[in-house]
Amino acid sequence: MSDDDPAVGPRSVTDAEARRASRGWWDKDADAYQAEHGEFLGEVDFRWCPEGLREADAHLLGPVSGRRIIEVGAGAAAAARWLATQGAQVVATDLSGGMLRHAVTQNTASGVRLPLVQADALALPFRTGAFDIAFTAFGAVPFVADSAALMREVFRVVRPGGRWVFAVTHPMRWIFLDDPGEGGLVAVHSYFDRRPYVETAPGGTPTYVEQHRTLGDRIRELVAAGFVLEDLVEPEWPEGHTQVWGQWSPLRGRLFPGTAIFVAARP
Repeated sequence: MSDDDPAVGPRSVTDAEARRASRGWWDKDADAYQAEHGEFLGEVDFRWCPEGLREADAHLLGPVSGRRIIEVGAGAAAAARWLATQGAQVVATDLSGGMLRHAVTQNTASGVRLPLVQADALALPFRTGAFDIAFTAFGAVPFVADSAALMREVFRVVRPGGRWVFAVTHPMRWIFLDDPGEGGLVAVHSYFDRRPYVETAPGGTPTYVEQHRTLGDRIRELVAAGFVLEDLVEPEWPEGHTQVWGQWSPLRGRLFPGTAIFVAARP
């Protein structure tokens, strides 16, 4: 985050503004995002975060073979395709048609084809209890104004005994500027300011909106929806990993966490 540009920074927005901004941003940015991050993410691979943690090593979803799984906010759906190669029955959803266009292309290029559904994470077009597992790696959760409602919607589509795992930017990162260098080591924002980070076009229309919640907020949202929190994973920056991804960098990663992964179960 930056305080230097009046068109960028914390401010209040409506739910409708947040939805329009998210769909428009990811439709417009899809090509650039894939050009910058596609090699790291792969076409058939499951990395939870810029730290590079793979599901093949972490097993946060538990056994996946034969399980019905939904990826919420899938982007180009590399993680969903990897799960399909492990014997899972996977559906990938995203609000952005631009991101799903890349998912279609990668389905064909990889030869791993799976269903792709354009859907709002707050109104998933599936029956109650349709899935054994739901997950997202930086999708949907930070981009909806009412993330508590998202938790309730995921709870609805996951069967009793199922699992919900999601990765987001670690809430403590909200304190700092989005700077991978030394400028990103100085605390400048209040951790308790829940106003979203907003970028606006000339005239004040929001074009990018990312929501902030504290760790406690996220836990309370999960519990209120009916989930039981089983683990909170904070991946460490791995030795030898030199890639910078936005505000993620070896410098910052060695000092404080960049990602929080919430592992929850439906009783």
